Amino acid sequence: MVQRIEPAAEPPVTLTSPYDLLTGYLDFHRDTVLRKLAGMSDEELRNSRLPSGWSPLGLLKHLAGVELRWLQWGFHGETVEEPWAEFTAGSRVWHVDPGESFEDVKTFFQEQCARSRAIVAAARLEDRAATLGGKVPADEDRPTLIWILFHLLQEYARHVGHLDVARELADGAVGE
Repeated sequence: MVQRIEPAAEPPVTLTSPYDLLTGYLDFHRDTVLRKLAGMSDEELRNSRLPSGWSPLGLLKHLAGVELRWLQWGFHGETVEEPWAEFTAGSRVWHVDPGESFEDVKTFFQEQCARSRAIVAAARLEDRAATLGGKVPADEDRPTLIWILFHLLQEYARHVGHLDVARELADGAVGE
């Protein structure tokens, strides 16, 4: 018997506000990522079944880093000590230290998402990124918040699809 992962609730079909649609679908995908990882063994969370070498836990850490880089560091202009924490020197494969548990990475992810929500709530969709990670480019080179949110949405959508495959290969669980 195939195990099914229950889907998260999508935003209401009657929404017309671009802000509510974007933030609603980002939260939908954030929740979907955590639902897909829930119940996986530590071995499967850390295991890669792909030649590229990424693991489901590494993908979760990557998504936390994406939130941190795009919204805290780039858009809001905060100082960030390790904006690329999911990478080790010279590697493009997402890295999770052996001492980092699923709960550690999940907490880091949830903290970044909460911080992102606060930043977005305090801004307007037409606002431009403050620094893009320490650099202050010309106004025309700084993306708007709405562009950043669309970028994050497509990043999540791709990676949720990757997790669909990883989870099914790991233990046969499927779901939306």
